[in-house]
Amino acid sequence: MKIHEYQGKELFRKFGVPVPRGIPAFSVDEAVQAAQQLGGPVWVVKAQIHAGGRGKGGGVKLARSIDEVRSLSGQILGMQLVTHQTGPEGQKVRRLLIEEGADIRKELYAAMVVDRGTQRVVLMASADGGMDIEEVAAKTPERIHKAFIDPAQGLTDAQADDIGRKIGIPDASLPQARAVFHGLYRLFDETDASLAEINPLILTGDGKVVALDAKLNFDANALFRHADIVAMRDLDEEDPAEIEASKYDLSYISLDGNIGCLVNGAGLAMSTMDVIKLYGGSPANFLDVGGGATAEKVTEAFKIMLLNPGLKAILVNIFGGIMRCDVIAQGVIAASKAVALKVPLVVRMKGTNEQEGRRLLAESGLPIISANDMADAAQKVVAAASGK
Repeated sequence: MKIHEYQGKELFRKFGVPVPRGIPAFSVDEAVQAAQQLGGPVWVVKAQIHAGGRGKGGGVKLARSIDEVRSLSGQILGMQLVTHQTGPEGQKVRRLLIEEGADIRKELYAAMVVDRGTQRVVLMASADGGMDIEEVAAKTPERIHKAFIDPAQGLTDAQADDIGRKIGIPDASLPQARAVFHGLYRLFDETDASLAEINPLILTGDGKVVALDAKLNFDANALFRHADIVAMRDLDEEDPAEIEASKYDLSYISLDGNIGCLVNGAGLAMSTMDVIKLYGGSPANFLDVGGGATAEKVTEAFKIMLLNPGLKAILVNIFGGIMRCDVIAQGVIAASKAVALKVPLVVRMKGTNEQEGRRLLAESGLPIISANDMADAAQKVVAAASGK
């Protein structure tokens, strides 16, 4: 789960990470009121969407008067902001953050993530703040410094100071940087975050260390422990199909292909997408119905896939272990009738009650294309999607 910058900064404040004063706004009038409340000669008008690269896309502007705040807020609110993370369709801006200006002497980068190799939280930092960290990692990886954190000890002062020095923080500001890194680690740990990123982390003209941005992602499996974070969820920023899927405990992720995939088991779902690509097709989604799929669940899964206007065919790939093939067959038949399915449907099933499941599909009277194995299924669904 992702949250907005202004929400992330609220959490930063709670954990002692310094941030500029700022006020969220949902209209031009609220933006003007926020600037007046903050006071000062300079304000930053910042689009709030769940994507990076907002500045390059025209979603972050500097205003030097209240009139400019009004004008820029009117331009940014409602715009379809396109960044390297939104894709070409962009994301509509519905919220702003009006923030006081900052005296930036140096832009840095800092983040916490989980390193799979060491199975530890890692503090990453770089002197190259304000840039795409992916570009830094690709071109100059030696400029990204890391500290792997022992969960029994937590982040040590020595680790924090070492990282601070390596990214160019002067000795006089090291205590502040140390406090920022400690606060970021406590936030990451206590909120079950999967990413806590500051880009840029700035050094001001008077030597202060301040988080100028805040990007936080949270482990969805741990949200039951954090009602306050769940309350920050912005459904306008999420895929409607993925929101609908979550209501039925379906693991669904939209992709940009035209072949819908309904599979039981995440590993099998990944393999199914791979084999579709192998035979020249393109998956429209990842969809794992899990081991306890009912006819109702399968029907809802079909409805969600059909929300995609570019869908050309569907592949149902089932391994009957915990889930019986005859139950899935009943669900497929019921779903096909309930949604008046108009796209080709290929079904491959193996395992428990496989023969009964095949019999039910054959006798359903529906134009279902049966497949014997994954290669056969992939070839048939790719052909069906291309109209062959």
